[in-house]
Amino acid sequence: MLKFLFTVIRRDVLLAARRRGDWLTAQFFFVMVVSMFPLGVGPEPGMLRTIGPGVVWVAALLASLLSLGRLFADDYRDGTLEQMLLSPYPNTLLALGKAIAHWIINGIPLLVIAPVLGIQFNLPAEALWILVLSLAIGTPILSLLGSIGAALTLGLRGGGALVTLLILPLYVPALIFGAGAVEGVLSGTGSEAHLSLLGAFLMMSLLLAPWVSAMALKVSVE
Repeated sequence: MLKFLFTVIRRDVLLAARRRGDWLTAQFFFVMVVSMFPLGVGPEPGMLRTIGPGVVWVAALLASLLSLGRLFADDYRDGTLEQMLLSPYPNTLLALGKAIAHWIINGIPLLVIAPVLGIQFNLPAEALWILVLSLAIGTPILSLLGSIGAALTLGLRGGGALVTLLILPLYVPALIFGAGAVEGVLSGTGSEAHLSLLGAFLMMSLLLAPWVSAMALKVSVE
């Protein structure tokens, strides 16, 4: 089963490497959204430091949503997804592998870019470190929960808008805890409580999201 899981992840990563334009769009979107706020708000350091964590987290959330439409759609169109669902392995492994591949393709680049963008908001070194840590814990949640929405709207007309409506409310706790961890460092109250809650949310998503996604995939394909 682990070999099947790694095969799904490896396949999606290799396909993404051959189609760089698809996933680079989300990264450019992330960079542009975050970079526009200092230009619009102004150069006042205190204001930038206050809004910085929330801006970076909202931009990461929207960038993740932007790439969800391709999570299952390409395999659904060419029939590959149906063949995968007919394999002797649990469908939860397929859903989990797809979510992990989505995080590798879209989440890891965000972790690399985020500290550079955080400098624009005059964030100190400790806050930048906590920002990266919160994104490292939180972006897998975005991929896992996003796989549920992508599976539920698979094959539907206007599925992109439906994914946004379905998944955005589920993203709110990750947004609150992730941005709150950085704000805790800036205010001196500490980030441990927010990071612990974010980690608990990740564990819950890891346990439930692949199972729900697998059920939704089965219904959508049938």
